[in-house]
Amino acid sequence: MLDRINMWKSWTNDDSIRMGLSFQWHITDNCDQRCKHCYIFHGGNKNLVEMSWDNMQKVLNNVISSCKKLHRVPVFAITGGDPLLHKNFWDLIKELKKNKIEFIILGNPFHLTDEVAEKLKDSGCTKYQLSLDGLKETHDWFRKPGSYDATFEALKCLNRNDLYSVIMSTVSDKNIDEIPSLVDEVAWKARRFTFSRYVPVYEDKSNRLTPERYRKFLEEMQDRFDFYESVGCTTSFRYKDHLWNLFHYEIGRLDAPNYVEENDDTIYTGCHCGIGHMTILPNGDLLACRRINDSVVGNALTDDISEVWLGDKMNYYRDFDKFEKCKDCKLLAFCRGCPAVSCGTNGNFYSPDPQCWKVNE
Repeated sequence: MLDRINMWKSWTNDDSIRMGLSFQWHITDNCDQRCKHCYIFHGGNKNLVEMSWDNMQKVLNNVISSCKKLHRVPVFAITGGDPLLHKNFWDLIKELKKNKIEFIILGNPFHLTDEVAEKLKDSGCTKYQLSLDGLKETHDWFRKPGSYDATFEALKCLNRNDLYSVIMSTVSDKNIDEIPSLVDEVAWKARRFTFSRYVPVYEDKSNRLTPERYRKFLEEMQDRFDFYESVGCTTSFRYKDHLWNLFHYEIGRLDAPNYVEENDDTIYTGCHCGIGHMTILPNGDLLACRRINDSVVGNALTDDISEVWLGDKMNYYRDFDKFEKCKDCKLLAFCRGCPAVSCGTNGNFYSPDPQCWKVNE
């Protein structure tokens, strides 16, 4: 087997390559909602943390200097909690603009106004992502009463100000039957729609979707996406869940695996954990994946991020031959399902994706 870790190191030392390294940066835990599937508030956690302005500047400088060493381009997804509630939110946005760093906002609808949208647009914000987790009654049960209507008002605000709007859904056994109808509600209103699966956390193992049910769901969603694309809908549909790659391979829309040479160990796509993404929490903790609560690999306030990125703790998430099922699959380099869902369900990052329906030959 080729050493994939050294392969990644060699890429970082190639001056001709400027790959992106994205950071989901949680600057505050403060939020108007207490969503039932939130990592922050699960289990009734009341110890809310907010990063100070001095520490935010330390983190930003660390990211910039580390990405230079790694020959990577930094990209931020600024979030929380609700990032708009941080008292230094606009100070941070000003610094991102000054350093010409691309960023998006993962936020809530409640503090998004025309003035805020206009300022974000002028500051270089490329997208603003909101969440809808079912039709009105279901979504408001997940988040809070009034959230559904507020989200559609926020979409209007984003569109008025020509700020790219994204709707993200978290799919579980509690809302899977509603998500195809939600596409009908969102089509023509949001610029993009996508979804990922719920990751069970702590004692909650309730996302018991069978592989057969999940594949049927992808068929239903593909039909919806194809229809709206055929009529010229202005909403684009992103295939975020990596099991889409398995589905598309089966229906003939992904043929790249057929052309991978036998000894080619390149990882082309699929889960970005260990490849192009890290998370920064308000206390500075660096996570390999936000959807895995115990994946702390360092701290952005005390550790050089470039050393963390190339270190042993991150390498744990890059040992692709440890995938118990995927290592024997033709789609290893393109899929690997969602290891966070696997970890949340089985306690093992490398265990089989519980919604994967493929039977290896």
